[in-house]
Amino acid sequence: MRRKITKKNIVQPDNIYNSPKLAKFINYMMLEGKKETSRKAVYGAFELIKEKTKNPNPLEIFDLAMKNAGPLMEVRSKRIGGANYQVPREVRAERRLALAMRWIRAAARAKKGQPIHVKLADELIAASKNEGVAIKKKEDMHKMAESNKAFAHFAW
Repeated sequence: MRRKITKKNIVQPDNIYNSPKLAKFINYMMLEGKKETSRKAVYGAFELIKEKTKNPNPLEIFDLAMKNAGPLMEVRSKRIGGANYQVPREVRAERRLALAMRWIRAAARAKKGQPIHVKLADELIAASKNEGVAIKKKEDMHKMAESNKAFAHFAW
């Protein structure tokens, strides 16, 4: 029997930059349903990005950071003949964006001693320059996929 087709939740674009991707990121940043707090943090980070990079459009920095932080390959565990193999797989576009958002959020929250909008701005700027914790995580994932390339024929 076939699995039920899941409905995709279409996120409405945010009010200021009119970007669905940014609205989704605001939802990712949210804790305990406090969306307004999340909005303030993200928009505050965007104001800091404007100041630090002298770029009038911080959405470009944000998009570049998401593109740079998203992995192209990942490893998935597959059990074959009593052994577990790490099989490298290509990452779908939706999952690539979700992983990038998750890693940037985690990297920003992991830093200590500053308000969240400052930490988030720093991480987004670093990711747009191919630096930072989120980029390191992506590179680690690519290294794992590269080292397990021998098991690519097990891909399903």
